[in-house]
This record gives sequence, structure tokens and C-alpha cells, in this order.
Amino acid sequence: MLARKHLTIYPAIDVLEGRVVRLEQGERTRVTVEGGDPVAAALAFAREGAEWLHLVDLDGAFSARGSLDLVRRVAAATHVPVQVGGGLRTLDAVAAALDAGAARAMVGTAATDLTFLRTAAARFGDRLVVAIDARDGRVAVEGWTRASELSPVDLAHACADAGVTRLLVTATRRDGTLSGPDLGLLREVLAAGVPVVAAGGIASLDDLRALRDLGCEGAVAGSALWRGRFTLAEAVSLGG
Repeated sequence: MLARKHLTIYPAIDVLEGRVVRLEQGERTRVTVEGGDPVAAALAFAREGAEWLHLVDLDGAFSARGSLDLVRRVAAATHVPVQVGGGLRTLDAVAAALDAGAARAMVGTAATDLTFLRTAAARFGDRLVVAIDARDGRVAVEGWTRASELSPVDLAHACADAGVTRLLVTATRRDGTLSGPDLGLLREVLAAGVPVVAAGGIASLDDLRALRDLGCEGAVAGSALWRGRFTLAEAVSLGG
């Protein structure tokens, strides 16, 4: 009998103006969940058995100036490793986030510069995650406010060529909507051969099973957790 694939669950802690929120389709004005203090959220997820925490500084994503204090406070709150994103658009910003306690740093906008991509992959190795934020067939950048010239598949192959070890792939039109993951997009990106953490639209344990069976390495659970569609403990147990 083949061993069941493992799916790592990343509970989402998205922070806007110091508070945990969920945004529909990444729109700053479309707040669907108010989740309180990010440190309290990290502690609660740790108690439920989180293997990783997924921390996004939305203020940093919109302004290109991430908060190292936020990273320090969340990273120091628990023993759970944290992957951090939001406004990390220079090599120095990535290094600073890692020095502040992040186990991994996520870059999106900057990764569409292929020179930066190669340099960052060589410098940070498996502590670097490239966020491919897909919208209408293009990679969305600058807090999802603008479309780049690259397609998600093109960027995935560029990441493979650069030696990137992990991708975070988000279907931005589905993010915060509980409409289900974009399996077609994920299947295309997975073909590049780089491990994928899926995000956007996840609404149920069945969605997580589908992602696991598709071959995704992990999944970011955001609105579904915050709205009580399933618990983190249930998701972690399903992950294998």
C-alpha cells in the first residue's frame, strides 16, 4: 500500500493596521473577517497543532514597507516556524525578515525581476518562497494592484531554472471567497517541478483532500478557518 501524501496546513494570519483580517480577493476595502491580535492568533493556532504559521503583512504589501516588529512579535510568541510575506521587495528586506525571526520569507513582486529571482534563490536557499499570485492569466504584483507581463506558468518555470525550492500559488480571484481552489492553475504550475503550497478559495476539508491528491505540498487555510468551516486540528489530522 502506498503511503498517504502529507499536506502541510498553514493557518493564515493576515495583518492590516495591526489587526488580523481576511480580505475578499485581496481588496483592502473588502474586509470579511476581523480576527483581533496577531500574537493571540498565533498562540491559538499553536495550541491547535499548527506545523507552520503563514503571516502576511498587508500594510507592507500595499506600501512596500514591511513591519519587522510584527515579524518579531509573532515569531517569538510560539515555537511554531513562521513564513512571512508582504512588502519584501529587496534582498535586504528578505534578510531582515529572516533575521527578525521568520523561518521563511515570501517574495512576490520582486520575483518577477528574474535577476533578483536568481540572486535571491542562491542567497537564501530553502528559506525563500516565491509567491505566484495569479489573476486573469497573469502574475499580480504590488499588493495585487497591478498585473505583470508574466504568466503564472512562465514564472514557475523561471523559478525552477533559478533553483527556487518552494512556491506559494494563490488564485487571487478566489481568495477570501470560499469558492474552492483553482485546481487547473495548480496542476499547470506543478508541472514546473517545484513544490507548491496552494492558496485561494479553500472552503472545506474536501478541498484540502483534493489539493493533497493533486500533489500540493501544503495549503494555506484562511477564511475557512476564521469562519468555522473546519478547525485547524481537523485540517492537520487530514494532512497526514
